[in-house]
Amino acid sequence: MEMTGADILIRSLSDEGVKHIFGYPGGAALHIYDAIYKQDKVQHILTRHEQGATHAADAYARADDSGKAGVVLVTSGPGVTNAVTGIATAYMDSIPMVVICGQVPTHLIGDDAFQEVDTVGITRPCVKHNFLIKDVRDVASTIKKAFFIAESGRPGPVVVDVPKDITAQTCEYLYPQHLTMRSYSPVTKGHPKQIKKAVELLLGAKRPIIYTGGGVVLGNAGDKLTEFVRRLGYPCTNTLMGLGAFPASDPLFVGMLGMHGTYEANMCMYECDVMLAVGARFDDRVTGELAKFSPNARIIHVDIDPSSIGKNVSVEVPIVGSAESVLEDMMAALNETSTQPDADALGQWWEQINRWRGLDSFGFDADGEFIKPQRVVKMLCDQTGGDAYITSDVGQHQMWAAQHYRFDKPRRWINSGGLGTMGFGLPAAMGVQLLHPKAEVACITGEASIQMCIQELAAIQQYELPIKIVCLNNRFMGMVRQWQEFFYDRRYSNSYMDSLPDFVKLAESFGHVGMRVENSGDLEGAMKEMLGMKNRAVFLDVVTDQAENVYPMIPGGAGHNEMVLKPGAQTDDMQERELA
Repeated sequence: MEMTGADILIRSLSDEGVKHIFGYPGGAALHIYDAIYKQDKVQHILTRHEQGATHAADAYARADDSGKAGVVLVTSGPGVTNAVTGIATAYMDSIPMVVICGQVPTHLIGDDAFQEVDTVGITRPCVKHNFLIKDVRDVASTIKKAFFIAESGRPGPVVVDVPKDITAQTCEYLYPQHLTMRSYSPVTKGHPKQIKKAVELLLGAKRPIIYTGGGVVLGNAGDKLTEFVRRLGYPCTNTLMGLGAFPASDPLFVGMLGMHGTYEANMCMYECDVMLAVGARFDDRVTGELAKFSPNARIIHVDIDPSSIGKNVSVEVPIVGSAESVLEDMMAALNETSTQPDADALGQWWEQINRWRGLDSFGFDADGEFIKPQRVVKMLCDQTGGDAYITSDVGQHQMWAAQHYRFDKPRRWINSGGLGTMGFGLPAAMGVQLLHPKAEVACITGEASIQMCIQELAAIQQYELPIKIVCLNNRFMGMVRQWQEFFYDRRYSNSYMDSLPDFVKLAESFGHVGMRVENSGDLEGAMKEMLGMKNRAVFLDVVTDQAENVYPMIPGGAGHNEMVLKPGAQTDDMQERELA
């Protein structure tokens, strides 16, 4: 039986197991939208902006431990260009996503036709791969390839550009059951000799650290990591993207590392003699100044992407493979050897770590006239039992969420790490809630970020998604203000958020519940009231201390041992440093 290219495309998505696609219609994609109308297996979620569609699909994939890609459908021209920010967001964080774009008819490509852009050219720098379909007989196989590429190896977004005439042409439907690509065959198993060498190096360590990133979360290797760390008794730290891969409540966890990580995690990185890095890419927000990074460490680096190994730092033992497979093989190698960690050295190392912990580098003064944003996050964590799915936007509130919400499970922390995309949090919460309709989903945001994609409040109302929005409202672009305070002599150029809307009335205008808290004594009651409304979306606008900054902080050009601590904090071996 022959089908149109549009029908083939939607049938292919159904056969691939896709349940939801996020998008916004337009002329070049109308045949595809008509095909959606004629079936009921794939549900289309109408967002109010293409950027919102990409963020929702991105978060849908992040929160799904099956590893399946999120799916987006947009039209040509501005539909594609509006989606580029979300595509780049997914690319930077290695999120599997398939983005289907309508395109002008093939005979008009290159003629500057109405709503034409060079989709392949525009997206090439921020995708894992992209396709332009030129023959209707290639639709099904291209969709199969797109999902295979997006979901395998180091995941990432794949764009499929589909001209309108291709969606109208017909051919026989045949969706490939299996696929092999000669030019693309990711390695998943680590080399046995390298694994043995890594285990020997780890067992000989005096001051070890296990440093893990988003690759452990995406590779569903959290259980293997936890077993491995507990077997050794070594300290473990997560990146911003890796939070939840190792339980935050475990005493072996020394907290998040990096620019706004704990003092103990960063000092472990600086003082360690052996480092095991798994599924992490040594980005600049983690390493600080590369010339000062872990000067005495012998580094083992495990990553599924060979191009990431040795890219930023030199490593002694490179291992290409999936985090789950390599950790499993390393555990087996541990169990086969009679060598054990040096108990005396490890004991001394933990004594030092506990002295660093004593600083309480995330501590804050909860008393005072103004509501502290950290207190809001801690209260949300306490009242949800640390078991909610938390999305965030980007800025100070993102860092406070990462610092003070204790993630014991992977895929509960959904944020834009690599690109740092304002506007991510609200549509991301929508994607997570659609995937997990009975779960508690909260978006921690700021008054600046929330306005980037606030139109998605309409989509949240349409699909009856009971998301809880917690806005830490300090009337500033908070992180911009913090940097202007530290590095620009308090010249607050265009960082003050003037003429803010009444978020309570705005939420109510979209059909949601709006609440505002200005007094510290009202916070707990408002939080409980918000969380008690299980079937309603609630916007909780919390007026917080404008002067509060994120501490600790590694300034530009500094090393892990040169952190700036909260005012008044110091250690026995460190005088408080002034920012240069």
